[in-house]
Amino acid sequence: MKITVLTENTSRSGLPCEHGLSLYIEANDIKLLFDMGQSSLFAENAKSLGIDLSCVDIAVLSHGHYDHGGGITEFLKINSKAPVYMSRYAFEPHYNSSEKYIGLDTALEGNDRLIMTDGITEVGKGMTLYSCHHMKKLVDFGSFGLDMMQDGIMQPENFRHEHYLMIEEKGKRVLISGCSHRGIINIEDEFRPDVLIGGFHFSKLPLDDKLMNYACQLEGYDTSYYTCHCTGTEQYDFMKRYMGRLEYIWVGKTFEI
Repeated sequence: MKITVLTENTSRSGLPCEHGLSLYIEANDIKLLFDMGQSSLFAENAKSLGIDLSCVDIAVLSHGHYDHGGGITEFLKINSKAPVYMSRYAFEPHYNSSEKYIGLDTALEGNDRLIMTDGITEVGKGMTLYSCHHMKKLVDFGSFGLDMMQDGIMQPENFRHEHYLMIEEKGKRVLISGCSHRGIINIEDEFRPDVLIGGFHFSKLPLDDKLMNYACQLEGYDTSYYTCHCTGTEQYDFMKRYMGRLEYIWVGKTFEI
């Protein structure tokens, strides 16, 4: 399995970066795009890296926030064939703590290239999406101050629009999570993959004993972690003291699993 980071909050490659996430994945003879960042930057970086997005077979949107799905329109222009899998709740209105809209472009709703999913959905050979609506909460991380509009009422997010991609190849189970809003520890405990890739949503947490305990809990599983985006670079540096199998990925980085 080969993974290239097209969009992320940081860059060490000289390529531009933005607050968002987009990963290009090659596994099981399938070319997959996981998230599209907040703009067309993922496509510009792909071109610079020699990646032809018109050849992507499958696209997956991890959840309905702009910094992961803002580039959908650009992808649909570049690629004329790949279905884009997303939760059937992805177009629900989502807001930050200041009640600023952070959801998707609703003009896309109903586009026949978008495949709305729920529950467990196989999207390709060895590639499965899991909604995990009833995931056990070992740790209640709350809503991180994020809100949603449901039945005309503004209320704390329940993140039912988030799902997770499991890729199984050559005996390895690799889980891809966009932002892990339901709690990275809960997600890790639910799946217990060999490798977990994605944001931990810790960027606003203080560097204290609570974060140390989260790091130690994650280290207790037999999983290797590649983190990014909403984890926070300071939080990553802090957690790295307690996690021997934790790495940070950045725009332009390519790695194999």
